[in-house]
Amino acid sequence: MQEEKIKRFIDINVPVTTCNLRCHYCYITQQRKFSDALPVFKYTPGYMAKALNKERLGGICCLNLCGNGETLLPPEMTDIIRCFLEEGHFVMVVTNGTVSKRFDEIVQLPKELLERLLFKFSFQYLELKRLKMMDKFFDNIRKVREAGCSFSLELTPSDEVIPEIEEMKKICLEQVGALCHVTVARDNTKYELPILTNYSREEYKKIWSQFDSKMFEYKLSVFNQKRREFCYAGDWTCTLDLATGDLRQCYCGEVLQNVFEDIDSPIHFRPVGHKCPESHCYNAHAFLTFGAIPEHKAPFYAEMRNRVEKDGSEWLTPRMKAFLSTKLKESNKEYAHELFVKNCLENLFSVKNENNHKVVRLAGLKVKLKK
Repeated sequence: MQEEKIKRFIDINVPVTTCNLRCHYCYITQQRKFSDALPVFKYTPGYMAKALNKERLGGICCLNLCGNGETLLPPEMTDIIRCFLEEGHFVMVVTNGTVSKRFDEIVQLPKELLERLLFKFSFQYLELKRLKMMDKFFDNIRKVREAGCSFSLELTPSDEVIPEIEEMKKICLEQVGALCHVTVARDNTKYELPILTNYSREEYKKIWSQFDSKMFEYKLSVFNQKRREFCYAGDWTCTLDLATGDLRQCYCGEVLQNVFEDIDSPIHFRPVGHKCPESHCYNAHAFLTFGAIPEHKAPFYAEMRNRVEKDGSEWLTPRMKAFLSTKLKESNKEYAHELFVKNCLENLFSVKNENNHKVVRLAGLKVKLKK
């Protein structure tokens, strides 16, 4: 099989706030939106998939589906996932893992589609325990795994769950053969988007590092760091509202266009560049590991999701692992002016001419400096 490389990463917002869990740190719970009605999609799954076909997007993309509530509650989600997979893309789905009916439907899809599908299971331990849904949760993980899908298990660390850490570790090892990954929770009520904890950064790191999660290690290392490099978000990566069709450069970036209104028209991508409006790249574990800032040194996205169990088996299938181990720069060209600036910086050094004046050599060009 020809090597499959990522062309673009698109983070897709599924317009659902309804949820069957009541996680204490979730703003859906805090604003009591969990009982909202399920969304009515304006466009059919087939139409939305055609709007995001490989030819229009330039190649094979990674599409990440995530709702503000539970992603898989809308009954249309099975067909949406199927249609995106049939377009040849790799699809990731964020889920709390409790909507068994939806998993029963999805695992009936052809094997060739399922091996390009990754479920990112959110380990909402306290709610699963309160509602006695722990067995259902892990049964659904086994269900998709046995069907040939990739999966990952991720914990949102909160101060309230710290007393349960040893029990959580034990359950993970028993049920999925490895510890869950850990993300970094943020406080969305503040512009700085700080870590959501009452502990110091050092204490927080010590507490959650015991899960030995590369996701946590990398994400914490860049958390609250303002990005000032040239970022290709808006070209190599985008965000999409599945309700409206609005394609944005990033979460706070400009709207590029509505990709559902005229699906035969080309998409006019435009990067954020040096003008990122966010306080920091809080989802750097996706955007930066895929390579939205190519000169930034980051691990592969596969490392954010995979685990190797004691018996040698892995959470990601070989095909998914290979795809998630590619970078965006392998399928895209950096802009000429950025390459020029990069080359200039790499070749920058000072010399002295025959009159003992300082000269800066930029990629072979000499510029005399004033004393």
